[in-house]
Amino acid sequence: MSMKLVPLSLTASLLGGVAFADVPQVAVDIAPVHSLVAKVMEGVGTPDLIIQSGASPHEYSLRPSEASALQEADLVFWTGPDLTPWLTDTIGTLAPDAVVTTLMEADGTIELPFREGALFEAHNHDDHDDHGKEDDHDGHGHDDHAEDKDHDDHGHDDHAEDKDHDDHGHDDHAEDKDHDDHAGHESHDHGAHDPHAWLSPQNASTWLNAIAAQLSAADPDNAGTYFANAAAGRAQMDALVTQVNATLDPVRGGRFVVFHDAYQYFETDFDFPASGAISIGDASDPSPARIAEIQGRIANESITCVLAEPQFNAGLVATVLDGSEANTGVIDPLGAELELGATLYPQLISDMATAFVDCLE
Repeated sequence: MSMKLVPLSLTASLLGGVAFADVPQVAVDIAPVHSLVAKVMEGVGTPDLIIQSGASPHEYSLRPSEASALQEADLVFWTGPDLTPWLTDTIGTLAPDAVVTTLMEADGTIELPFREGALFEAHNHDDHDDHGKEDDHDGHGHDDHAEDKDHDDHGHDDHAEDKDHDDHGHDDHAEDKDHDDHAGHESHDHGAHDPHAWLSPQNASTWLNAIAAQLSAADPDNAGTYFANAAAGRAQMDALVTQVNATLDPVRGGRFVVFHDAYQYFETDFDFPASGAISIGDASDPSPARIAEIQGRIANESITCVLAEPQFNAGLVATVLDGSEANTGVIDPLGAELELGATLYPQLISDMATAFVDCLE
């Protein structure tokens, strides 16, 4: 059964402008996106989280309560099939009548291509053709994403079928991908775009407006609150960007390696590039050749920091660091230890910046 992906431009007409009898039931895939939805819904309602905070999103068995949240959902917000390919059929089965918003396909979303190889070279993301699907993101503030713009998902059933590119980030999406590392010639069957797009505050700003637009179409009685909350959230993103840039300034130019290539949206937003990743994907451990390549860069190019993640094998980081004086730290792209809700997203981005600084100093 295919899910119903409805573009915002059609939502109001399909709903006939009639509000739900109560506040819509809303289900969201991952904790950082849940935080954005929770911000927009402040004072009106609380969204349900589908994937437990801290769990890998790539392959997940829903708890009964999470399956029930999907079944009862009027609206579903998710990052998209690149991140959670299994969720495509699950939403179609459990929430066939829900209005589904795929945030990676929202107008204005910045998408970046996957990086290949163990080592990253400096490059200009302005060369990519997908820096915002329709909008010109020339700054970190997005007051131009006003209430009258339709920054929502445009109903992309086809993205579940014709894109075969899930996230390279976590260790449990091995069944249909071949992510073997070959030291710069990884063989993985994916599409063009890295799905870790929530780690860009620019995207978060765009998504806040997309979320408000969909909620307002479903619940026009509370539209003013949704859009006011989204505007407050975008102002918060502007302040967050200023804060994080100030936090990172003392260590700019520092060279670091991450556990896996999940952070280029953050790197791009804050002009803070990584030098490489131990693992491009997690279907298997990185090859000895890849580890040797990373070790060589650490030894020869003044790499001073190697960042682990709480979900992954700390032994691999220890192996990479063997014989090196580089520091190590822990960084988490999902906010596993943070309290769910509207404050999680800004805290997540702030904590990431602090982790970089602590490791690089």
